Amino acid sequence: MDSGELSRNGVPGARPPRRRAAVCLLAILLASGVVHAQDGPVPPHPAPPRPVPNRPVPPPAAPPRAAPKPPPAAGAPADLAFEGAKAAFEALPEADRKAVQEALVWTGDFNAVVSGTFGRRTFEALSAYQARSGPADPLDPRGRAALLAAGAAARTAARFRVAVDPGTGAVMGVPERLLAKRTALPAGTRWQSQDGRVTLESRAFPPETETLDALFEKATAPLPGRKVTYKLRRPDIVVVTAETGPGLSYIRYAAGPQGVRGFLFGYDRALAPEVDRLVIAVANAFEPFPDPAGSGPAAPAQPPALPPPVSLAAAAPAGAGLTVAPGRVLTAAAALEGCALPRIGAAPARLLATDPAGLALLDAPGAPAPLRPAIRAEPGPPEDGVIALAPGADGIQAAPGEVQGTDVIAALQPGSAGAPVLDRSGALVGLVARYPTAPRRIAGVVPPARLPLVPARAVAAFLDAQGVAGPNLAGPGLAGPNLAGPGPPGTAPRRADGPGAVAPAVVGITCR
Repeated sequence: MDSGELSRNGVPGARPPRRRAAVCLLAILLASGVVHAQDGPVPPHPAPPRPVPNRPVPPPAAPPRAAPKPPPAAGAPADLAFEGAKAAFEALPEADRKAVQEALVWTGDFNAVVSGTFGRRTFEALSAYQARSGPADPLDPRGRAALLAAGAAARTAARFRVAVDPGTGAVMGVPERLLAKRTALPAGTRWQSQDGRVTLESRAFPPETETLDALFEKATAPLPGRKVTYKLRRPDIVVVTAETGPGLSYIRYAAGPQGVRGFLFGYDRALAPEVDRLVIAVANAFEPFPDPAGSGPAAPAQPPALPPPVSLAAAAPAGAGLTVAPGRVLTAAAALEGCALPRIGAAPARLLATDPAGLALLDAPGAPAPLRPAIRAEPGPPEDGVIALAPGADGIQAAPGEVQGTDVIAALQPGSAGAPVLDRSGALVGLVARYPTAPRRIAGVVPPARLPLVPARAVAAFLDAQGVAGPNLAGPGLAGPNLAGPGPPGTAPRRADGPGAVAPAVVGITCR
């Protein structure tokens, strides 16, 4: 069962309960040092641009611990939904259970230690994700694949890298897209955002040079403008969270034979909606004294939803495309604006046709093998959810979203014009018609935004006019005929088995 259940009153200052709890609970969870039980979320750090040595960044507020729920009265009906989810979760292999929890951290629904054990917090995270993403059960194979793809997309978008920190010897997880500035310190490493509003700093003290007691006293000493909101002192670990005006902070130290190692994470409270999950991910990845006999940190469980991405050119993609027939790539005309010499991979591409709907067809000899997904005549209600596939610096990224009217709402990054948008079965709903030239960014990452969508009907009509597509459409929720016409000898149209099966046919379009 999950341990350390906390109140959902949240951090003082104003975030929705789910976000507030996520940050504050994790601190307690990780601080407890119990790896087998799910702990509470990590409280956010204040964001002093640069943490001062020997004066830790103030931590975020931790909500009070809620009173445990009384056991059900004799004869009371069992929580059938909870017990059913528990049975389904515990039937999975341990690696899959941990992968589900890690994905829920990245979707912003899980605020505890990734342990593979099931408890109330895991149940609530699964319920929150399902309520937002659609009716598919996230523990069924198809629903789980969509959840893992969503988590992988968020992790990839953050460029979250887990590796041994050369400054301390500890294993650290760092969101490198946000924390792009890296500075070596005498006994640690500092990562910062370009604007200095988010700071992560690792620290190491050799044996007998510093003690947990002394560090705890420094972290909790009264300071003007700082309010300690949670503190924990155990024989081998110290955790302190605090808030300082507009800032939140999380501090953690652990003691071992090699001395004391830890980290400080601080950021501006205004960034909490986007940064909270990063705090939780960093805390979950932290390993102060990794096994020297190992080859480094264990690789995180990889979701099976997306196959190995197509190799992309070194240049940042100007747009995305879908290979719909041999040597033919469908994209948005907006992706080619100002692009005289488009390329796919290392090979040049040539514009064949455009249409008023905003579509373009490229002749691309270097394109990968086509995949001809079914199309969906109508996008369905927003709660059905969709997945957009777009190229990025780290490969193909899957961004979960929803269709509203003629738009799609998803956290797509620059270079996503022309990205295919698919329903949960892998049927094509449409293409992203255009991407803003100067998107709004929060802490270096573009949050979910409304983007225009070229509907599947227009896609089918355009490809049919070019002699590439069949004329029929699938109805809502139905897998219909395929977009592409007959393929090379020996190939046959095939239905995509979820959005991940379409990823190999997605390409990045660059301009030279």
